[in-house]
Order: sequence, then structure tokens, then C-alpha cells
Amino acid sequence: MANPWTGEVAVTLDGERHVAKLTLGALAELEAGLGTGTLIELVERFEAGRFSTRDVLMLVVAGLRGGGWKGTAGDLLNVEIGGGPVEAARVAAELLARAFTVPEAQ
Repeated sequence: MANPWTGEVAVTLDGERHVAKLTLGALAELEAGLGTGTLIELVERFEAGRFSTRDVLMLVVAGLRGGGWKGTAGDLLNVEIGGGPVEAARVAAELLARAFTVPEAQ
């Protein structure tokens, strides 16, 4: 089970569950991959519903790498993400939210 207190989000690739997390290193890799713009602009795109599939892919890859996955964006192009593109977008948004907020007490 993913631990929201540490920013973890579960994602399923080819039927195998993985934990994704935006660590500081993963965030730095993500920001470098954006080329232009900032993480704040990325957050704003998600909040406004103006994110692209590239944004989703970059976030999921960064989160998976932060969780210890050794793959690349190219590897994700060839796997089945459990729940499809809609779930990938949800995971990406949740990764951003968990990276920049503290979960509320249950």
C-alpha cells in the first residue's frame, strides 16, 4: 500500500504494482525535463485542467523513478498502465498534490 504521509502513490504497470514518489531528485529531473517553465507552472496547468499527455508521462516517470523504478519514458510507452490514460492522469495529479501538501489526519 502506498503511504500518503511520505508522498507515495500506487501505479500498476503490466499488472505489477509500483510505488511512485516525487523525491527531491525526481523533482529536479522533472524540472530539467520540462525544458522551459517551472514546476509551479506545471502545477497551475494541472489545477486548470490544461495539462498535456507529455506532462502526465513526465510526472509518472519522475514519480516511478523517485520510487526506485529504473525505467525511462520510452519504457512507459510500451507498458499497460492499469486504468489507462485516465488513471495515469490521476496518478500524475496525485503525485503533484502529495509532493506539495501534508495529508490531513484520518
